[in-house]
Amino acid sequence: MEYADLLIENHGKVAVIRLNRPKAMNALNDNMMNELGDALYKFDADPGVNVIILTGSEKVFAAGADIAAMANYTYADTYQGNYIGRNWEHILNVRKPVIGVVAGYALGGGCELAMMCDFLIAADSAKFGQPEIKVGVTPGAGGTQRLPRTIGKSKAMDMLLTSRMIDAAEAERTGLVSRVFPAESLMEEALKVANTIADMPVSVAMAVKDSVNRAFETTLTEGVRYERRFFHAGFGTPAQKEGMSAFLEKRKPNFEGM
Repeated sequence: MEYADLLIENHGKVAVIRLNRPKAMNALNDNMMNELGDALYKFDADPGVNVIILTGSEKVFAAGADIAAMANYTYADTYQGNYIGRNWEHILNVRKPVIGVVAGYALGGGCELAMMCDFLIAADSAKFGQPEIKVGVTPGAGGTQRLPRTIGKSKAMDMLLTSRMIDAAEAERTGLVSRVFPAESLMEEALKVANTIADMPVSVAMAVKDSVNRAFETTLTEGVRYERRFFHAGFGTPAQKEGMSAFLEKRKPNFEGM
């Protein structure tokens, strides 16, 4: 499928989805989010892809939801039409690891979309913010929920109520992003990280992702029980046999197809 608002790159076991509405600073509209869902599901189902990267341009990841498209919406338009819910959250259904790679601005819906990724790698040029209060609305795609869970209540309240942006260094310091690289080497470094994961057994990566996400939805006791079921089940898989055999034989494991 040809996409109007996305660019697709294939790097072996790593698929790269690039948001591409340059004239609108990658503002998120219905068409882009529909296309994004389509691309994500296709790569999630593709046995040749183990990891997905979601990124934007060198100047902007996404500057937010498309205000020009929604400025005249009414309550009925948004509520009855399930705005955001109808097509923004496909990424949450993807079982394979999704890495968000952010250069430039990730604001409003762009920041929220980034936080839906499994973890974030940022350029030193990255800026994160939730400025919805300045246009008279609250965040609607998880900004008041995922941001406090990630960086804590005080820092999140500060960002949400003042609309101030934080840079990549502060984002890393607060745990919003996992690694920061110089802008000129961002994709090169991100692909190294993605390929490291892609060389692991994809079935185990999916189980790890599932278990970590469960930590945010249940108690510690139930979460550990959930994790342990995956651990026990792992002893009936080819990945465990290959991984432990390779360790004992002092060789590199081959997890192809696992």
